[in-house]
Amino acid sequence: MGIAIISPGRNPSVWIENMKEIDKEIDIQVFPDIVNKEKISTVMLWQHPRGVLSEFPNLKLICSMGAGVDHILSDDSIDPSLPITRIVDEKLTFSMTNYCIMGILNHHRRTSRFTQLQKSKVWDMSSPEIDIQVGVLGVGELGGDVIEKLQLMNFDVFGYGNSPKGKLTYPYFYGEQLNDFLQNVNVLVCLLPLTTQTENFLNLDFFKKCKKGTYLINVARGNHLVEEDLLTAIQEGFISGAMLDVFRKEPLPEDHPFWEEEKITITPHIASVTNPKAAAPQIVENYKKMLNNQPLVNLVDRQKGY
Repeated sequence: MGIAIISPGRNPSVWIENMKEIDKEIDIQVFPDIVNKEKISTVMLWQHPRGVLSEFPNLKLICSMGAGVDHILSDDSIDPSLPITRIVDEKLTFSMTNYCIMGILNHHRRTSRFTQLQKSKVWDMSSPEIDIQVGVLGVGELGGDVIEKLQLMNFDVFGYGNSPKGKLTYPYFYGEQLNDFLQNVNVLVCLLPLTTQTENFLNLDFFKKCKKGTYLINVARGNHLVEEDLLTAIQEGFISGAMLDVFRKEPLPEDHPFWEEEKITITPHIASVTNPKAAAPQIVENYKKMLNNQPLVNLVDRQKGY
């Protein structure tokens, strides 16, 4: 049995190299040049062509090549009985948290304003910072780490999630308490998992419920955001600006209006990038566990969507 890498547009060589270092005997093939598809028991996926898994009659395991699995769960052609695993990497958390804090601090200390003043050669010491209260949408492993680091910096921080949690060290809201959550914050960090319930979550109705002038940071998934609604919300003053790392279509098309909106900062999906050296051992481990009918690690709950 072997592993197939199905990730169009990505260079698979670094993945193969790291996996072969662990076990040089593993048979690894790369889409679309896969022979003997009946011998493939495990696939590694990232933005795979929809329906392609039907070509593998003996498939037993699906491994996401990143922390997200929405690209897999959204493919209705996949057998719902197939287990799915994802990557959990401390470096992913480290990078994501640093990115979020960078965006928060840049807004807090008004970096864009002083950049413009420098271009105009204007020395203006007024209003050097904005008083902020940060709300984190999605307080799983990533969101929880962002909150923890912000608390160490003495920022007021609030969390929001889908369901109740145990005792926490910060105010936490869930479910229908969204309005109360939004009235406590003026900076939002979206780290929600992408599910049928959270798709299009950041829409005009949502923005109208925010404190006027709230700042948005989206590092979750592009499909959380209704992009035209954000532009409207900025124009109408519900949202003061945004820092976006994820988009519905990537790369972001050259004619997209976000490029021209000075109140939006764009980065090319680099907030947190999977490190194959850290991820490869997890995939090899699950491959071998699958072969030996052992419990898998980082198994995805299909009902929750993560």
